[in-house]
Amino acid sequence: MKKMIIITAVLVIICCTACGNELPGVVNIKDASGNDNIDDLNDKLDVVVTIFPEYDWVREILGDKIVDADITLLSDNGVDMHSYQPSVEDIATISDCDVFIYVGGESDKWVNDIIQNTTNKDMRVVNLLQTLENEVKEEEIVEGMEKEEDFDDGESESIEYDEHVWLSLRNSQILCNEIAKALGQADPDDADLYKANADAYNDKLAELDKKYSEAVDNAGTKTILFGDRFPFRYLADDYDIDYYAAFAGCSAETEASFETVTFLAGKVDELNLGVVLTIENSDGKIAQTIIDNTRNKDQKMLTMNSIQSVTAKDIEDGVTYIKLMEDNLEVLKEAVMN
Repeated sequence: MKKMIIITAVLVIICCTACGNELPGVVNIKDASGNDNIDDLNDKLDVVVTIFPEYDWVREILGDKIVDADITLLSDNGVDMHSYQPSVEDIATISDCDVFIYVGGESDKWVNDIIQNTTNKDMRVVNLLQTLENEVKEEEIVEGMEKEEDFDDGESESIEYDEHVWLSLRNSQILCNEIAKALGQADPDDADLYKANADAYNDKLAELDKKYSEAVDNAGTKTILFGDRFPFRYLADDYDIDYYAAFAGCSAETEASFETVTFLAGKVDELNLGVVLTIENSDGKIAQTIIDNTRNKDQKMLTMNSIQSVTAKDIEDGVTYIKLMEDNLEVLKEAVMN
């Protein structure tokens, strides 16, 4: 009955906000014991998350207790959170969970109606942006970047925040502490274990943060350039890295103007950059066009992973948040080498 109340209350809203694409259903990633999310596992701690970093943090914080938990990653089909819309099954899954973790930005507006209408008053909810409070940054338009319509008129009343908070290793430590707290509230008997696991995991994040700092301190340049969207502002700000890009991190634009390409190609020449960067799943066309318009036309095109399009296959293959951030570090090292 609880599920039907939630579905009835928000179904019309969800249908109205869908983007017209086929809506992905709930993705039930198997827990360590090999069990799916099925009705006979009601005694398990039920956790629902919206993106992979949250999923992997929960795994780390649960530790050995993962066999007593059920974690649902809502989307694992390679579509990033900006394009995701929940299905009726997603709504029902959220309505029955013990802990729900989501980003809390513009892309997650659909969550508000579900939480406001839920009858599950015992649900613990972690909103990443609310957790970080003053550490959250407004979406930024830098010199040479394509401007979306809202930025052109200068009259938009709503502030759009950069949602990609998980790309800061420093933010991630704060968020893991909050997740451990929520898990401990849902399962008080193991609260101390979750805190200890979060502390141990945060030590690993802090060590990787130190490696990033050392790499940038020893860099030949502290400027990176993306022929793509730029979701890495939190990472760049952590290490005082300057950047140029074709689009902002949350931009829906896909075509760069002649002026943007010319400006970015000029910056590559001016700063003697040896690398033009893209993000995962990019076709690389804009980056290649930038390279083709530089003086030497010999720059490398490399990819940094924004960790918002991880698939079930990636998870089966053992991908982790730390491994992806380590891979990003190696790319960053090469991008700032000159």
